[in-house]
Amino acid sequence: MSCGGRLRIAALLLSAVLASGCATGAYSMRTLPDETPAADNAAAIRAAQALRAELAAAAERAAAGEPEGLGAPLTASEVPSVLTYDPWERMNRFTYRFNARFDEALFLPAADNYRKLPAPVRSGVHNFCANLTDIVSTLNYLAQLRLRAGARNLARLVVNTTLGIGGLFDVATPMHLPAARTGFGNTLARWGVKPGPFFVMPILGPYALRDGFGFLADYGTNYAINPANLFRGTAGWILTPLAAIDVRSRTSFRYYSTGSPFEYDMVRFLFVRATLIEDDALRLWQRSAVPDPDLPAGK
Repeated sequence: MSCGGRLRIAALLLSAVLASGCATGAYSMRTLPDETPAADNAAAIRAAQALRAELAAAAERAAAGEPEGLGAPLTASEVPSVLTYDPWERMNRFTYRFNARFDEALFLPAADNYRKLPAPVRSGVHNFCANLTDIVSTLNYLAQLRLRAGARNLARLVVNTTLGIGGLFDVATPMHLPAARTGFGNTLARWGVKPGPFFVMPILGPYALRDGFGFLADYGTNYAINPANLFRGTAGWILTPLAAIDVRSRTSFRYYSTGSPFEYDMVRFLFVRATLIEDDALRLWQRSAVPDPDLPAGK
């Protein structure tokens, strides 16, 4: 899955936590909480133990036939663990804080200025960059043996590149060829590769190790194919940051806007859960006769 796709999924998952105004709230590194990993970890363990005790109590009440307000409670086995495999936690926390400072100093100001451009210009940049990702998506759909989705993505690429003037206009979506991104991380998942440990990439943000490697492989594929010589030389130095700024301008997440000392833990949990949900959906599609999740119903 592309970096933009991962960020959008994270933003959706975090929306319930960040509903207090993260998209527009003022942000200052002066509010950056002190880094206290030992205390944070101890508190997280206590919270996990309290949650497990509450779940066990709920299960006992259910076994005794005591009514619950909203139906049968979840059992402990049905609730995802708040513990996440993070063997590089100290390095990841350092990188997370570096990313927060980079975001405040460079990324967010660039995204704010980018939003001041006329809407047609921003739309053209977004469509052009998205059209390039369809190359990688098509190849990965074929590698996943999802031929129908691959053919659909190829048709979308051809239509937008020709009728859409190099991808500046998205004319494929009105023609019932909606965007459905995939990447090498999804291909690895399709063939049984586990997500691996949590890993915070510099500037790019949180990933599972498998998907971080997949993102780099996708970029390397574009670099190797080098359509219209866009990924090398001067064009590459302009296009890559511009695409990143376009993605950032469309992402509402703001570092440390929750005011919680456990934001790193929440982000880690939600990103890992998003990855596992995607993997489960892919495996369900493989095992059953349900339609391809990346294809619209009836198509």
